Amino acid sequence: MHVAFVHRRGFGQFAALAAQLAQAGNEVSLITETIDQKIPSVRVVRHRAEAGPRADPHMARHMGTPDHHARIGHRVAETLDAMVRQGMVPDVVVGHIGWGSMMFLKDVLPQVPALGYCEFFYRSEGADIGFSPDDRPDLETRKRLRLRNVAQLLSLEAIEAGISPTHWQRSLYPADARGRISVCHEGIDTARFRPDPTALATLPDGRVLSADGPPIVTFVARDLEPYRGFPQVLEAAAKVVRQRADALFVFVGGDGVSYGVPPPGGGAWKDHLLKSLDIPRENILFPGPVPHSVLRQIYQISSAHLYLTYPFVLSWSVLEAMACGALVIGSDTAPVQEVIRSGKNGLLVPFFDTDALAEAILGALANPERHFAMRAAARRTVERRFRLAECLNRQQNLIEKLTGKPF
Repeated sequence: MHVAFVHRRGFGQFAALAAQLAQAGNEVSLITETIDQKIPSVRVVRHRAEAGPRADPHMARHMGTPDHHARIGHRVAETLDAMVRQGMVPDVVVGHIGWGSMMFLKDVLPQVPALGYCEFFYRSEGADIGFSPDDRPDLETRKRLRLRNVAQLLSLEAIEAGISPTHWQRSLYPADARGRISVCHEGIDTARFRPDPTALATLPDGRVLSADGPPIVTFVARDLEPYRGFPQVLEAAAKVVRQRADALFVFVGGDGVSYGVPPPGGGAWKDHLLKSLDIPRENILFPGPVPHSVLRQIYQISSAHLYLTYPFVLSWSVLEAMACGALVIGSDTAPVQEVIRSGKNGLLVPFFDTDALAEAILGALANPERHFAMRAAARRTVERRFRLAECLNRQQNLIEKLTGKPF
């Protein structure tokens, strides 16, 4: 079977599935703008990158992003058309619907079934926008968000079925589309991400951390920013070290902004927040982004792993940490509530309550043995619901159902 993946940023969520299909002897292609990794036996077809949203006085308000998505859609359509003319017609297309890449799919391949990755449908209430107490979306914001969904709405018409990684993310999509969207996470490699009490984490500066030393509290995000609760975690850290001077907080992530906006005056949120917090520098480490292998070791040596998020997409990091047997202290927000049952396989605290977060951290450090059962239950949760092999099987079954062809 020829499976064509479409993703603007490389393989993304499809990496494990693409690798497994190629290894099994299927013809696998990736249509993409940039490459994030190489997978043996996978044909990579790059399309021309499109510049981001542009300001145009002749364009209606808030049409910059829809225009950008349409331009990306045109590039993917041109690439697929070239493949068809060369005899490389896929049996099925699997693609992310968020950036416009799948908009014109049926104009090129009207008879080819498609499976769309439905990650996040923007809403002006009930999700990330308006979650912060000081964020009150006005009319212009609501109109902008509605237009941001144009590519997804057109793509929903072009796909026979979709997948969302969590029930909550699926629930954001229009009611008439949800019946075609299955909940299926891309999966966590529980053989790789597993507990290891002897693990050593070597940071980029050469410092080596272990579970045998001072208690280590970990926090991981693509970038250290408000969407992932970095201000609340940093404030809680300042409160914790007043009582536990031996605690070491390790903040893994970049200084950019993946979601939301930069701090007032620009720069990094880290630098902006540290100006107003009294926290000894010997109690905090900022190693920046680290390789995935080091990230695994950080989870394994963690005394408590903090995962806060606005109601937004679920990060792989929280599931990887749980698979490593870390005690996760998370925010009582969707979709975290879907994964963690407070007191059973982790702890949940209100997102903005830094006192509650600090108390939970102090409790974890004071009585680590009381949380052994939660750590074990966290791993069982991932093994039962997010094990890579089973998630890949579910994805393959969806593709077989669409094509009517077995792998």
